[in-house]
Amino acid sequence: MVNLVAQTPCAGLLPITIGGLTLSEVEAGPITSVAPFAGQAKAVSDAVKSATGIALPSPNRMTSKGGARALWFGKGVALVTGADLPAIKGAAVSDQSDAWAVVQLDGAGGEDVLARLVPVDLRAAHFKKGHTARTMLAHLTVSVTRTGPQTFQIMAMRSMAKTLVHDLETAMTGVAARG
Repeated sequence: MVNLVAQTPCAGLLPITIGGLTLSEVEAGPITSVAPFAGQAKAVSDAVKSATGIALPSPNRMTSKGGARALWFGKGVALVTGADLPAIKGAAVSDQSDAWAVVQLDGAGGEDVLARLVPVDLRAAHFKKGHTARTMLAHLTVSVTRTGPQTFQIMAMRSMAKTLVHDLETAMTGVAARG
């Protein structure tokens, strides 16, 4: 019999520090998709808030409190991370905890790294703390969220973790070489 060992999506790949930038894996905790049924958005948001202390976010935003976050994840869908959610009447609720690789890019120059890979303007003047976007990063579909002045959380499908890290590391090396 084979003994299986649980590993995170980026095990052995991270952390990486290049120049003043660090790319590290984030342990997001439980990750749950919440999709309110038609006409149920307010009631579902209230139920999520009752369970976690955070309401579902408006489009392209994140709500957070303590270790719990709710990320806008597309029309009528949010991902709640860092908090367990019960079944919620009026919504499709799905555990996605093992589906995502979650990394954090931190440091001066993070915007420059992402500008090489993402077709969205992520400069602080336009993309403030708490803003989130579903977009492409090179050829991967990702979620990018600004969590601090020089900090971004990036989520990609778990199966693409190595590609995500490779693309970010390559861009980090390019930005560091300019210095």
